[in-house]
Amino acid sequence: MRPFFFQFNIKVIFLIIIFCFKLLFVSAQTKPNSSKDKNQKFSLKVLKDSLDGQLDMSDALIDYNGFIPVPQIVTEPALGGLGLMLAPVFIKPNKVQEEGKYILPNITAGFIGYTANKTWGFGGMRMASLPKYHLKYRVGAVYGDVNMDFYRNLPLVGEQEFNFNFRIIGAFASVLREISDTGLFLGLEYFYGLNKITPEFEHFELPDFVKEKDLKSNISSLGVNMEYDKRDNVFTPDSGWYITSEYRVNADWTGSDYNFQNFNLAIIKYFQVSPKWVSGLRLDTQFQFGDAPFYLEPSVSLRGVPMARYQGNQVYVLETEQRYDFAFRWSAIGFAGLAKAPTEKVSFNDSLLVYNYGGGFRYLIARKFKIRTGIDVAWSNGDFGWYVVFGCAWNNRN
Repeated sequence: MRPFFFQFNIKVIFLIIIFCFKLLFVSAQTKPNSSKDKNQKFSLKVLKDSLDGQLDMSDALIDYNGFIPVPQIVTEPALGGLGLMLAPVFIKPNKVQEEGKYILPNITAGFIGYTANKTWGFGGMRMASLPKYHLKYRVGAVYGDVNMDFYRNLPLVGEQEFNFNFRIIGAFASVLREISDTGLFLGLEYFYGLNKITPEFEHFELPDFVKEKDLKSNISSLGVNMEYDKRDNVFTPDSGWYITSEYRVNADWTGSDYNFQNFNLAIIKYFQVSPKWVSGLRLDTQFQFGDAPFYLEPSVSLRGVPMARYQGNQVYVLETEQRYDFAFRWSAIGFAGLAKAPTEKVSFNDSLLVYNYGGGFRYLIARKFKIRTGIDVAWSNGDFGWYVVFGCAWNNRN
């Protein structure tokens, strides 16, 4: 069944992409920016790169305030296994440019989605920088009505699946300032979430890992964030380091119903083995202290691994991704990773070794921004998933 199902969805995804491009033609402004001839009308020719005549979104983004339509077939097993999300992504070069230095473009995106298990939601975010003041910021908000599966090992029963409905309202903001011109940013971040949870199972009492107050609660965290960013590109890097670390506190004084802390550290390195071969390495660690709700326990994040399938109070992930540009526009992707999620009751040595492996392809959809997009397929411990990827798959941390 899987090969047929996969081929069917590949056809669906390309139909969706074509539909989204039609939306782009309608929504793009008929007049370009003031730097161009104001009488110039929008033409489909703007979607062809002057360099090679191939499909490219760079000029539509820069001159016509267009967007890249990012359709996502949701294949996450924990969310029903099938769904659709549409996310228009608007990207503009920063007005301030410095020769020899990569300046993050301003990115604005929205999304709306629905899945087979009746999960739905919408939201938006903006990520931008103010180079003159050495600042960058992120803001966003989301509403979701989410039906999601969680897993626990029970005595005499083994692994058991528990279904919950979450109604979530969330908002976040962060502001970081660069220390001189080092690429090192320090700052603060804040997140607020209002959660209402309904168990969707009748044959069990409320399990031990769920507290009564989890059913309706406020999450309010204040954190300190550090980023060191020396990537040559934020979307699909060819070289450079990206290191990010954060320490977040939930407590009475932050407005949270819980008292717990999180410390996360991620280190990503890109380098070119050859002009056409880009290698990436990722180390991701998460630590949690205190009394957190079950749905916020750290979990393994790897392609092919169901969301929240493997949770613990610590998480360790090591992954590599290899990209080979076999043509100017087209690339092949291969990746593999290992992870563990020990708990207070299960040590690191005794915890399950989670693995993933897979591959995919990328197309250079916006040359001037170095944005590559495509599809990945992945396998893990008895699970399978496939994903529409915009930029680098590791950018979900951003």
